[in-house]
Order: sequence, then C-alpha cells, then structure tokens
Amino acid sequence: MTSTYFKSAQELGQLVRSKDLSPVELMGETLKIIEAINPSLNAFVTLRAEQAMEEAKDMAERIVAGEDPGPLAGIPIGVKDLEEVKGMVTSYGSIPFKDNTALQDSIQVARLKAAGAIVVGKTNIPEFAFTGFTKNRLYGVTRNPWNLERTPGGSSGGSAAAIASGMVPLATGSDAGGSIRIPACYSGCFGLKPSNGRIPLVPMHLLYMSGVWTLGPLSRTVSDAALYLDCVAGYHPADPGSLPPPGISYVECLSKLPGGLRIGFSPTLGYALVQKDVMPLVEQAVKAFEDMGHTVEIWEGKIPEVSQAWSDLTICDIYAQVHKDLENIRSEMGRTLVQSLDNARCLSLDDHIRIQEIRTALNQELIDFFSRFDILLTPTMPTEAFAAKGPPPTEIDGHPIPLLGAVAFTYPFNLSGHPAATVRAGLTKTGLPVGLQIVGPRYRDDLVLQAAYAYEQANPWNNHWPDMQAGMDTVHQQA
Repeated sequence: MTSTYFKSAQELGQLVRSKDLSPVELMGETLKIIEAINPSLNAFVTLRAEQAMEEAKDMAERIVAGEDPGPLAGIPIGVKDLEEVKGMVTSYGSIPFKDNTALQDSIQVARLKAAGAIVVGKTNIPEFAFTGFTKNRLYGVTRNPWNLERTPGGSSGGSAAAIASGMVPLATGSDAGGSIRIPACYSGCFGLKPSNGRIPLVPMHLLYMSGVWTLGPLSRTVSDAALYLDCVAGYHPADPGSLPPPGISYVECLSKLPGGLRIGFSPTLGYALVQKDVMPLVEQAVKAFEDMGHTVEIWEGKIPEVSQAWSDLTICDIYAQVHKDLENIRSEMGRTLVQSLDNARCLSLDDHIRIQEIRTALNQELIDFFSRFDILLTPTMPTEAFAAKGPPPTEIDGHPIPLLGAVAFTYPFNLSGHPAATVRAGLTKTGLPVGLQIVGPRYRDDLVLQAAYAYEQANPWNNHWPDMQAGMDTVHQQA
C-alpha cells in the first residue's frame, strides 16, 4: 500500500471513494503513525482507536455495497478537547473536568462525521484555551514537530502538532483570539478563522456572550480547509448567531481570485514589534501578491488599542462557563486562570460600555480600511515559536513588549469578527515556521481562502514537513 503519510485529505478521500484505498487500511496506518510519534509530541491526549477502526470497517462495507461515503470519506480527524464528541471526555484541559463525558457530538463534529470523517481522538489544549501555548496540569505539555523544545502554539496546539507531524490531515480548532492562527503559524500549517457565525458554536449549556469565539479547521493545504468548511458551514437553530449556508462551494471557488486586488500591508498594525528575522520572510510573502499582479500598499493606519477590551470579554465567557462550580474547583485549576476569573467578577456596567466603545472604534477603523482595500496582510505572529513550557516572550530583539504583544496581530480580528487565515511565509534561520496573516472583509471567507490558495500555488509548502517518523518505511518529505 502507498503510504498515506502527509497526503492531503482530498487526495485520501479520492483514493477511498475510488476503492484504491480502504478506509480500514487508512485508519490502520493512521493509528500506527500516532502510536509511533505521539509520545514525543503529546498532540493527542485521548484516542478512540477501537471505535474508529470499527467505523472504518463499516464504511468499507458500505462502499462495497455502492453507498456514497461522503466528501471526507474515511478521513481520520482530531478534535480539539474543547469540543464534544459523543462518548469521549471533554476536559477543557482542566483537572476538575477529567470525567466530563459528552452525551452528544457538537454540530461541527456531527457534520464532519456526516461527510464521512472518522474521529480518531482528542487533541491537547491549554486549560480552557486560556493561553497561546499548550500546557495543562491534566495532560501536560504539547511540543512542536519542528523542534521539540518549542511550543506548537495554542490554544489549538494539539491539533496543529497532529497536522504538522503527519498524524492526521484535518483537525478541528477554535479561535477566540488567535487560537487557530497562532498554532497554525508556529507549526507551519494552514489555519482559518472563519467569519463569526460561519460554523455553529453548539451544543453548550450557555451561549457565549462576547461574540469573539469561532470554530474552524487546521489543515496542511488550503483546499482541505475549504472542503472542511463546505462540510460544516451553515445555520443551526441552537446557535442564534450562526449564519445561513453561504450559497457557494468554497472548494469550487478557490481558483477564482479576482485580478488586480488592492491589498493593504500593515507590518505592525501601528503598535506591534516583530522579530528581526521574521519580518523579511513576511515581506517576501507579501511580494508574492505583487508578483501575481495585485497592487500592494503599506497601510499607515493604526488599529485602536483593544487588548484590555478583548481580554475582558474572553475571560467573561470562560467565567460564565464555570462560575457555578468555581469555588469548589479553584484549587485544581491554574492560578493565573483563577485570578483572571476572579477579576471578571469585578467588571462593572461602565466597564462593558467602555468595551463596546472600543469595539465601535475598531469597527469604524476597519470600515475605513476596507473602503480602500480588498484584503489586509500582516505577520501572523511577531516571533517564532517559543519554549514548549512557556512563558510567552516579554521582549522582542531586546525591546520589552506588553503581555499581549506576543500575539499582537490575531486578537483584534476576533473582536471585529473578520475572517482571517495564516499561510506559511517561510522558515527562520533556526528552522521554525513564520506565518502571513490574510484578513478579509466581514463574511468574505471565500476571498480569504482564494487569496490563501493563490499564495499557496505560488509558494507551495506542502512538500516540506518535519521528519517525525524515524525508523518507519515511509516518505517523510515529498519531492
């Protein structure tokens, strides 16, 4: 059998549907790869190997019987441990929830399953997705496949590590401040934060209040992410903020990027510092759009200071999820998280009005920007991946940065709701990935994907991944 290691989800699905690859063979090799390399990474924290193999066998029988297995036929996927898979624990990376078994699938997971995907297991996260690196007291530290001493980022760090190491071709993520884009950047894969509401955020026992949370894919190719979105996007009545079906196929429109785009490039958003060997790679990636015939202009504008407003909103949502049990479980949770949860209780009505004033100012600045430009380009992360156990950097090239300066480019677009993605811009001198962020007008997920796809065709990265499978007879780096 031809190795499935590092093949795209689309390629694997085509092989399964054409009967050139059995879902059972695909799942068997997937589990073999996970067994070999997950101990080094700690990307997957729980597996459902027996159930996944049974589902693969059932799919194989249905294919023989002539049934259509779906666009994600037999594709093994990882699910971030912030999202429900029926019969599996959803721990949120938190000790008090280590036995929190889900009674149903999330809507996103149910739709992926309906499209033919098979859930292999849960991927690691920081506790309640609170930090930009993946470590918790329940499951420990997740490591970056490019350098085991570095973090894959967070909060979808386990998903990103699973993708970049070749364990699975698709994994779910969520993004409230960069939690898809941060690990996708640090791990060299593709990550899409869709428009707010594009994928329903249910089930949950309490709807989110902030409007900053999104679900989305981590993948090795743009087309795989587009296929994923085709399978899961669309309204669900349990999420009143979810959007209607887009009325298009994201896969079918990938190659239809309009010509002559007006592109604004902001190296700093008016406030950020960027590592000196990161910026040249980002600038080189930006130039690729000029080479395609688009007009690129340095945007001299500045995003309003939104860090405190964003931080207050996100911690309020986490507090709302745990407030009834907080007094009983605080001793088992991380100190910094608990302190932030306590601070959330002190926010006043005036504080929330202030947050909305800041959000309004951000919205107006982006209205002005997108009246002049079609897309916005920025660095995704200002640094290369830092130490696996943290903490995030407090300075860049000797210059101090604020707490959120380490994730300066991602969280504003959660507060605004604009779709955003990260593509690989290159590797630093130490061999670690750098990302270019592509931000589109509100609800133009199609344009973001088209721009990312065009860049990927001009600067392909899917032929270069870290070799994590030493000793196994498979091809780790494709020609």
